Amino acid sequence: MATFRKNHLTPYLTSELLLHLFLLLPLASGSIHELLVSQGLPAGLFPKDVVKSYDLDEDGLLQVYLDKPCVAKFETRVFFDSVVRANLTYGGLTGVEGLSQQELFLWLPVKDIIVYDPSSGLILFDIGLAHRQMSLSLFEEPPVCNPQNEVQEKIDGEKGLIQVQR
Repeated sequence: MATFRKNHLTPYLTSELLLHLFLLLPLASGSIHELLVSQGLPAGLFPKDVVKSYDLDEDGLLQVYLDKPCVAKFETRVFFDSVVRANLTYGGLTGVEGLSQQELFLWLPVKDIIVYDPSSGLILFDIGLAHRQMSLSLFEEPPVCNPQNEVQEKIDGEKGLIQVQR
């Protein structure tokens, strides 16, 4: 029967445990777009050129920091606050905060973004009152995001609309 001294076994268990944790946790060293792809989500969920940084803690809380709030267009217009938070799991962002989608004349908060089956080519946006399925192809490339005030001034000037502030 083999006996191991405690100090001989401990480094083995520690290094093996660290290796398993390293392989299971997504790395937060690449871009937000690379992180999304590694988690089964499309790269284009966050805009390009305005994401300053992001943090991902061990519980899966993702915080994405943008230079400033902005508006992008997918199938509809989407508003990104300066910080967007969500719980990142494989194929989903749940409990989203700081992201709104325009439906008709209303801005509705996005609650969840989920890809149930990548082969379906669909992504689901839960906006509370409804679920909106869109083509994954809309999110292949990160969108351009314009500052909120520039977009609002352009819309107001072109259409002469009075908008209710969010």
